[in-house]
Amino acid sequence: MTRAKRLFDLAGAGLGLVLLAPLLAVLALLIKLEDGDPVLFKQERVGYRGRRFHIWKFRTMVPDAAARGLLLTVGRDPRITRIGAWLRRLKLDELPQLVNVLVGDMSLVGPRPDVPCYVDRYRAPERRVLEFVPGMTDPSAIRFVGESALLAASHDPERNYLEEIAPEKIRLSLAYATRATVWTDLLVILATFRCLYWRSPGRRPTVNFGGPEPALDPRVPTP
Repeated sequence: MTRAKRLFDLAGAGLGLVLLAPLLAVLALLIKLEDGDPVLFKQERVGYRGRRFHIWKFRTMVPDAAARGLLLTVGRDPRITRIGAWLRRLKLDELPQLVNVLVGDMSLVGPRPDVPCYVDRYRAPERRVLEFVPGMTDPSAIRFVGESALLAASHDPERNYLEEIAPEKIRLSLAYATRATVWTDLLVILATFRCLYWRSPGRRPTVNFGGPEPALDPRVPTP
C-alpha cells in the first residue's frame, strides 16, 4: 500500500467515523431493541499476504446463525432479522469496518476479504488477490451487489460461489487493483454510493474505472 493510499484511508475512515457517529449509535440501538446483544458481529477473514484478522459488522442475523446454515447468505435467509434485512440492503452493516481501515487491516477500496475455508480453495492465480490489502468496496463488490439473489437461484449455492462467482470477483478485483490510484479509489467510493442509493432499478452496475473492463465469465449472470 502506498503512503498516499494509506493517508487517504486514514482521513476517510476517521472522518467517516466522526460524521457517522450519531447514525452508528442509532443503528446499534435499533439492533439491541429488536434482538438484544451482541450488537456487533465479528468474523475471521484472510487479508494481506494471508494474514488473518477479524472483520467487524453490525449483526444482521440471529446470534447462533453459524450453527444454522452456510457461511454464505442466500436470498431471503431466514436467519436474517428484520432490522438486519434493511441494514444489508443499504450495506449499513458494513460501516463498523471503518475501524478495520483505521487499524490497517483493511483499506477503503480493495478486494473483499473472504473466510479462511474459502481462501484455502483458491487456485494459484486467484491467490494473487492476497497481494493487495482488502477493502470495504471495489468494482467486484459493485458488480455483485446482488450476490445473495444470484446464489438463491442456484441449486448448490456454495459450489456456485466457489466455482463461478468468487473467481469472477477476483478477476475484477485484480484488474482494478493493479492500476488503482487514490483518484480511482475515490471514484469507486462514489460509484458504490450511486449503485446502492441512486441507481435506477434494473440498470447494470458500472465497474469500469480508467481502463478496459475485463471480460466476464459467460456462466455468471449479471445482477
